[in-house]
Amino acid sequence: MFHRTPAILILVIFAFLTMRALAAPQTFTGTITDTMCGKKHMSPGKSDADCTRDCMKLKGDWTYGLVVGNSLYRLTGDNKQFATFAGQSVTVAGEATGTTIAVKTITPPK
Repeated sequence: MFHRTPAILILVIFAFLTMRALAAPQTFTGTITDTMCGKKHMSPGKSDADCTRDCMKLKGDWTYGLVVGNSLYRLTGDNKQFATFAGQSVTVAGEATGTTIAVKTITPPK
């Protein structure tokens, strides 16, 4: 009877991994920013979009981000697409791991 236990365990692990691979991406609606400024931009006289784009040109240790309520997520994916939506409200779909979202799609909210 114990010789079946490893086979059952392997099947359970395989089923879990398959379900995870087939799971739909999570969606988040928020504002595109940079992780240096976050919710509060620091460039006086500039729009949030211009500040975000300027900060990203500085090539610091920050990335594009998404502010959702009081949370700030790092975004990974197409930076050119993120720049297009800088300072705007968007809905992103992707896989979240901690405070990072691997973005699959980005669209204006409906």
